[in-house]
Amino acid sequence: MASEFERFGLGRFRRLTGALELLGALGLLAGYLFPPLTIVAAGGLTLLMILGVATRIRVRDPVLVTVPAVLLLAINLYVLAYAIRS
Repeated sequence: MASEFERFGLGRFRRLTGALELLGALGLLAGYLFPPLTIVAAGGLTLLMILGVATRIRVRDPVLVTVPAVLLLAINLYVLAYAIRS
């Protein structure tokens, strides 16, 4: 994973990205107790995945390598939309 960040030219953001992903996951879990937190957590994870997909496109990764990021983006977007509707 560290080599991927270096390949993208974003090595200095690797730990920040990991911390934000961990906080997003914890926010989704805490959302069971405090539902508005789900919107914030899912929104943050959605933004991270938008940036991840954009990075994959910027470095011209093949479509098959980009698909997992797109799927995670779709899942986070679904959770965000569901949390907003509830």
